[in-house]
Formats: sequence, structure tokens, C-alpha cells
Amino acid sequence: MRNLIEFLARYNHWFVFIILEVFSLVLLFQYNSYQGSVWFSSANAVTGKVYEWSSKVETFFSLTQVNKELTSRNLYLEQQVSKLSEQLTRTTRDSSLLQSKELQKLAGYRLVPAQVISNSLDKRDNFITIDKGAADGIRKDMGVVGGNGVVGIVYMVSAHYAVVLPVLNSQSSISCVVQNRGYFGYLRWDGVLPYIAYVEDVPRHAHFKNGDAVVTSGYSSVFPPGIMVGKIKCTFNSQDGLSYRLQLILSTDFGNLRDVCVIDNAPMQERLDVLRAAQDSLKLKDDK
Repeated sequence: MRNLIEFLARYNHWFVFIILEVFSLVLLFQYNSYQGSVWFSSANAVTGKVYEWSSKVETFFSLTQVNKELTSRNLYLEQQVSKLSEQLTRTTRDSSLLQSKELQKLAGYRLVPAQVISNSLDKRDNFITIDKGAADGIRKDMGVVGGNGVVGIVYMVSAHYAVVLPVLNSQSSISCVVQNRGYFGYLRWDGVLPYIAYVEDVPRHAHFKNGDAVVTSGYSSVFPPGIMVGKIKCTFNSQDGLSYRLQLILSTDFGNLRDVCVIDNAPMQERLDVLRAAQDSLKLKDDK
């Protein structure tokens, strides 16, 4: 004990120096946005590798359950494709239409498969880390989807990893519509339950019912239209009483999220650029 006290007394100035250095670095990165972003980007590669190792261990022990879910999902999708093909054939008398038009439309989007290596649910501003980055063609503001629907939007990218801003983040806002009804609003999360979100600013004249599906609107360059978001559980009035607020049960299970796909938004961005150019042209004609 005496030797420990003598050691601490002899080198106390070094301990004080280290404590002050750590404290100053914490203040620097916490209260300065530029230094904080530099630290976040630098640490992302290191923490990403650690998360990847941890995720691989967890994935190894959960392969049995994942294979069961994939088998069930594939069977369900095969049944749906069969039903849709039969309905399309009866309607159009042309079974090749599904292959010629629908597949060509889907082929316009490049999908980058990725795995979730870090995920959180218990914060108001949650983030997800995936194992693909700029070297794989990932860019900021790309949409991320899972097997059951929307996951989020790419927020920050390093060479081999990317941080995703998920639906379960207070800063997330995704344009979506009530399927087959056309009324749109913005998907936001209130920071409480990881399977409940809300669609804000739905018009008062909108007609829908509980259980209706809500999908992406396609009004932005992030997500194509028709990607599943969730189903309506309850309807409320907005605070100002001028619109509806829809409570949704999210289709994506964020607590069991493993495999995702990042959508290359180049085709969507091109279509939006053409649409904006056409709108600007019409506006110039009206001004003349």
C-alpha cells in the first residue's frame, strides 16, 4: 500500500496531465461540430471493423433461424408471384407482360446488398452501421430497405462502411402515401416504441381506414414508389386540427434487422431532374 501511495505521489503530475487532456478532448469534440464530424468519420472505420466481427459471431449462431425465415419468405413470395401472374394473364390474356414490363422497370435500379453490423433501438436518435461503403458505390442520401420494407437513408459514408439514419430517428422524414388512395404525408418517429411511427400532415379530406397499407410515394430521389412502410393502426387529429396524424405499425422489425439493400438512386434522380426541367419550362412560358 505504501509503495502504491509513493508511486502515485511521484507521478501525480502525469496523472493530472492525462485527465486534463482527456477532458479537453471531450469538450473539443462535443461542442465543435467540425471537429466532432472529423472524429466521427475517423472512428467509424475502427468501430465498424469491431462491429463487423461481433456481427459475424452473432450471425453464425442465428443462421438456423435466418434460414427458416428465408424459406418461409421465399415460399410466400412464390405464391404471390403465381397469383399475380394468373390475375395478369386473365386480365390481359398475355402472360409475357409481367416479364416484359415489370422486370424491366425493376431492372432500372441497382441494389447493393449489405449487412447490419451495429444497430440501436433505445435512443431518440438511433443509427445503423452497415458493412458497405464508398468502395462499393454507396453514397450519402441513398435509400436503404429490408425484406419487409423501408429501413432508412444513408447518412455518412467511409470507404468500407456507412451509417444509416433509420426510421427510428427523430430527424428522419420520409414521404409516403396511403396505398391505392393517393393521400400522402411524412413519416416521423416520436422516440417511444420501435415498431410504431406516425404519418403527419395527411389532408383532412382524405378517406382511408385502419389496416390500409402505407408505402413510399416516390416524390423524392431516395425511394422508388410502392415500398412498404407499415399499416394504419389509429387515426388522430393534428395539434392544429387542420390535418390527420396516422399511427402506423412499421413493417420492418428493427429489433431483428440483419440483411438490407441500398438503392442506387441515379435513375430516380434522373427522372426528377427531367420533371423539374419540364416544370421550369412551363413556368417560363407562363411568365412570358
